[in-house]
Amino acid sequence: MRKAVILLACAGLLFSAGSLLFAQEAAKSEEQPPPTGLRSQISTYDPAGRRDPFKNLLSGKEIKEKSEAGATPQLFVDDILLIGIVKYKNKYTAILSGPQGFPFYFEVGDKLSDAFILAISEDQVIFRKTNERGIPLTRPKDIVKAIQPEER
Repeated sequence: MRKAVILLACAGLLFSAGSLLFAQEAAKSEEQPPPTGLRSQISTYDPAGRRDPFKNLLSGKEIKEKSEAGATPQLFVDDILLIGIVKYKNKYTAILSGPQGFPFYFEVGDKLSDAFILAISEDQVIFRKTNERGIPLTRPKDIVKAIQPEER
């Protein structure tokens, strides 16, 4: 007896759900015909005095600084610290720390914002400073940053 009541209740629920779905589909088809052609699929925007959210904010302006993925930020010789020097396959690599404390790896010839690395030995790095915060120098200056013996 219980099984029969449960089966009748389930059948009733399925029948009511099916008729509800059929009624919704019929209402959708009566409300609006399906769009035809490309004209009905193009959306329009009426700004009504507001800024168009789809308009490029930087159009007509040049972006002076483009940051690339993996590019080093602006590092100045006066702001960096020499953390260490590594020798691998007879090449020296200097480990420098920027103002935020992140390590950067530089080899001979790599450029900073105001200088480039002239030479790296086992205990010092020589920078050739070519400008001072954007102003070119008449004579380049060599700056030496060394590792103290107790830090090796």
